Amino acid sequence: MTDKRPPFPPFTAGTAREKVQAAEDAWNSRDPERVALAYTEDSEWRNRDTFLRGRAQIVEFLRDKWRRELDYRLRKELWAFTDNRIAVRFEYEWHDEADQWFRSYGNENWEFDENGLMRRRYASINDLTISADERRIAL
Repeated sequence: MTDKRPPFPPFTAGTAREKVQAAEDAWNSRDPERVALAYTEDSEWRNRDTFLRGRAQIVEFLRDKWRRELDYRLRKELWAFTDNRIAVRFEYEWHDEADQWFRSYGNENWEFDENGLMRRRYASINDLTISADERRIAL
């Protein structure tokens, strides 16, 4: 049985926004298994300087990420789209075990298969140290 994750390409402005919102909601759940279901079994990722392939590596990566990045909260914004590709800008806030807060900014390029699953995700991310009172994204 093939996994399907609507909306499906080719994307319109409306369906691209739906896809971005679904991704934001899933990532804010901080549930690695839930997030991984949006990707193909052999999905390719570049996240900063880390290269991953497949759902198992995605789940492991996200478990480690959310063990380090506490109280993670994300916002995504549609930047552009074509038939089966979407570009987003994002920012997220989190703190480490020492209670130092960070805001991470970046861009992602996504490519989807015909079933609406993401087969490629390329993320470029930069971190900014912030104080707790500079936070913009509520928990």
